[in-house]
Amino acid sequence: MNIGKPRKLGRTIEEIEEGDSLSLTESIEDQQLLLYLGLTNDANPLYIQHDYAKQTEYERPIVPSVMLMGLITSAISKHLPGPGSHVVNFSMNFVEPVYHYETLTFMFEVIKVDKMKGVVTISVEAVNQEENRVLDAVVMVQPPMIQSEEPVEE
Repeated sequence: MNIGKPRKLGRTIEEIEEGDSLSLTESIEDQQLLLYLGLTNDANPLYIQHDYAKQTEYERPIVPSVMLMGLITSAISKHLPGPGSHVVNFSMNFVEPVYHYETLTFMFEVIKVDKMKGVVTISVEAVNQEENRVLDAVVMVQPPMIQSEEPVEE
C-alpha cells in the first residue's frame, strides 16, 4: 500500500444499480486475530483463551464481532462501491459464532440506490464452510464523490 498515491476510485452512484453483487471468501487466521487484538488492546478471554472459552457455551475461542465488521467494510472499500466510499450506517445481526480458522463466504448485494440522499444500501450475508449462515448486515454507503471544480458563488 502506498499512502498518498492517487488511486482509481470505485463506482459512483450513477454507475451502481440495484442487484449489483459481489461474493468474497475469507479465512480467519491467527495473524489477523493477533493483529486485531494487538491494535485494539482487546484482551477478552473469549477471543484468545482456550481454557476460558471451553467453560462457555461457545466451547472454544470466537472471532471478535468488530473484526467481522472490518472484513465487510474492507470489501466495501475495495470492491463495492470501491475506493473512495464511506460507510454511513451499519446494522449487523450475528446469527452464529465464528470460530478461529473458519472460512467465510460473504455475499454482498445492492438492494437500494438513493440518488437523492447519495447513498446505496447493501445487504450482506455470510456463511461458514458448512454453509451455515453466521451473520447478516445492512450497510448504507456513500459511493465515491468528486467535488465539482466549479467556483463556489458567495
